[in-house]
Amino acid sequence: MDWSPLILTFELAVIVTALLLIISVPLAYWLNESKSRTKPIIETLVSMPLVLPPTVLGFYLLVVFSPSNFLGHWLQEWFNIKLVFSFGGLVLASVIYSLPFMVHPIQSGFAKLPDSLKDASYVLGKSKAQTLFRVLLPNIRPSLLTGIVLAFAHTIGEFGVVLMIGGNIPDKTRVASIAIFDEVESLHYSVANAYSMVLFAITFVILLTVYLINGGYLQKFRT
Repeated sequence: MDWSPLILTFELAVIVTALLLIISVPLAYWLNESKSRTKPIIETLVSMPLVLPPTVLGFYLLVVFSPSNFLGHWLQEWFNIKLVFSFGGLVLASVIYSLPFMVHPIQSGFAKLPDSLKDASYVLGKSKAQTLFRVLLPNIRPSLLTGIVLAFAHTIGEFGVVLMIGGNIPDKTRVASIAIFDEVESLHYSVANAYSMVLFAITFVILLTVYLINGGYLQKFRT
């Protein structure tokens, strides 16, 4: 079995999860606090990957960032950035496609916090940034953990969107889900099973750990 698709998959998942955490915390906070008229539009755009077929998203990303289109040509001409059939394209597509899996748990965590917690921080002279990072975020650690794990696991399992934007280039864009599809098409069921078992085992352990931590079971076992 070639391990490079699995290595590439987890490399992609780590990078995407880190980027999503940076993007999602301020976005979720704004969605929870904002009363702007544009809020429903932003919420809709964030949530669309939940219901939109991944091939649709992948197709439009392929069209927009193609070197034959203005944006793709401009990025390649001026910044030497090629997103189509590249690892960078996989990262961009995965960030967009996994965004709701990070934003929604964090937004839900913010929504459950009492307003008095934030008000008390302001009364003590803390700024909005200090309140967010030193008061609010420590109190939604289960939501943060859930968002991180869901985004990571979802990125591992992506297929349609990464195939459309990245293709199937060995050691570059051939992630585990695409490798499984290739092996099944070639009737190499034993290799496809090996890839699948590795992904199944890792995602099972990750999700089980989250449920144990968020449910307080690990602390109960210790006591």
